[in-house]
Amino acid sequence: MPSMMKRMKRRLRRLGKRAGDAMLGALAVRLIKGLRLIPPNALADFTGWTMRTIGPLLPENKLGRANLTAAFPEKSPAEIDAILRGAWDNLGRMGAEFAHLDRLWDYDPNQPNRRGRIEFTQQDIDHFLQLANDGKPALIFAAHLANWELPAICAATYQLDSAALYRRPNIAAIDRWLRETRTASMGELIATGLDAPVKIADALKRGAHVGMLVDQYYVRGVEVTFFGRRTRANPLLARLAQHFDCPIHGARIVRLPDHRFRAELTDAIAPVRGADGKIDIAGTMQVITNVVEGWIREHPEQWLWLHRRWRPEDAPRVTGRS
Repeated sequence: MPSMMKRMKRRLRRLGKRAGDAMLGALAVRLIKGLRLIPPNALADFTGWTMRTIGPLLPENKLGRANLTAAFPEKSPAEIDAILRGAWDNLGRMGAEFAHLDRLWDYDPNQPNRRGRIEFTQQDIDHFLQLANDGKPALIFAAHLANWELPAICAATYQLDSAALYRRPNIAAIDRWLRETRTASMGELIATGLDAPVKIADALKRGAHVGMLVDQYYVRGVEVTFFGRRTRANPLLARLAQHFDCPIHGARIVRLPDHRFRAELTDAIAPVRGADGKIDIAGTMQVITNVVEGWIREHPEQWLWLHRRWRPEDAPRVTGRS
């Protein structure tokens, strides 16, 4: 009898959680749809100001300051605080822009000189056209800079067969809404999970261009140096490059004044190879990490400093004298 009661309690808890998640998901989707009624510029200005004001009061602000101070030891406390406020502002704007993503992207490749929210340099236009026409698969890496949802839309703009790796939201209703509203503009969406490498491999086999974010901590990752400190990076991209021997490019969005953005695509990044010609996983991830660090140094206020990118267990061990 006691074991039966325990099973019933567990079952009731699961049912309650599902009902709660469903209700929360429905409310979240309604909220997003409601936010779309507010003009995107006004909404982004408001949420940017809100996070710039409230963010410094949150516990994550302490982590962000510690990360920035370690990354930029030459900067004064006032400079660190200014960057941190900018990071909160960017995060707030990103939240507002999430609801208006389809409206933000107004670039028309047939009218490249028309001034809109999105701009490309001629060099970046040439890079995208080359990717679209070379008939090869490619790996595209990005980082949590400015609006990190927008690089995936670049591919659709130039009619690239594309797939993007994303982290599935915890609430199923939001995930369904995300897939329903984003697939048309972003191509195939592949949720992280045990089957993600297989799905990515299938996409590369058909010649698709696969994008993924590479700037977060990965427990089982390879060791890299980032802003002078040891940390770990997900080796998936380098392993895929090793297996498929396809080109690697970096894509980023730069936030500009007046609610505008610039989209950029790097030249092909040469992977590190060993004496046998095989791609070196750790070495290649270090090269990619160096590119991301360079991007962040240009616009530090546009990166997400508010997560645990560095962990104490990865710091060099200090051994005493015997």
